[in-house]
Amino acid sequence: MWFTDAYATRRTTCKVPSALTFQSKPQLAAAMLQAMAQEGLLPFKYVVADCLYGNSPTFLDAIDACVGITALVAIPAETRCWLQRPRTADQRYRYKGEARAKRVVVAPDSAPRMVATVAASLPASSWYRRKVSEGTKGPIAYEFARQRVTLCKEGLPDRTVWLVIKRTVGATPVYSYAISNAPASTPLRTFVWLSGVRWAIEQCFEEGKTELGMAQYEVRKYPGWHHHMLMTMLAHFFLWHLKLHVGEKSPGPHRIAAADVIGSRLTPADVYH
Repeated sequence: MWFTDAYATRRTTCKVPSALTFQSKPQLAAAMLQAMAQEGLLPFKYVVADCLYGNSPTFLDAIDACVGITALVAIPAETRCWLQRPRTADQRYRYKGEARAKRVVVAPDSAPRMVATVAASLPASSWYRRKVSEGTKGPIAYEFARQRVTLCKEGLPDRTVWLVIKRTVGATPVYSYAISNAPASTPLRTFVWLSGVRWAIEQCFEEGKTELGMAQYEVRKYPGWHHHMLMTMLAHFFLWHLKLHVGEKSPGPHRIAAADVIGSRLTPADVYH
């Protein structure tokens, strides 16, 4: 909405940079991945994302372009795939007197199936129960399964990936699905670990909003909003860095509360020494 012609005057008033154009979240994420990979300033090895990004070919292409990066991206239950990559061929036809050709799946190869159908057809021997964390009432466990599949894109075979399925334990399990570009030799424990990494992202946003005021800004112009977001992120990074070095319950006179550091003139070097 902000980038429509109806908001041109408001963009100018709020000093939104003229070079900015509308981009969806997956497009923004793809651009960030590309920048990080090219600049090399922020080393990373894994990427995790929710269904919004799993539905985006642009985002998935950006992951594939990052050599050596392993991703686990959630997908909807309706996502279609093949267990075996189907054969394809060019089918020639005429349209309005003009000869044309299109790529089609060769019969009698099977039609693609939804990943939910694939999960339901897996035998009991394909499922492994794994503990993912310790909760207030004891260990939290899920059941995991994985299957090599070829995704369907516009009726044709696309990338071949791992389909990783997680379900709750109980009489009526709840399923979730993800795909990964990990090598075929990747052990199950890697997918189990990656399935829980997204929790840290949610925790990051929650701490930013509740502890550092990320969502409590009162600004009227883009530079002020951008400055507020940047300072919140830097403060969150600094506090976690401080926590790792000082500890939450470090004994002795050298323990310094994070709130005291923010309100003082101490520098990170002062704290660490």
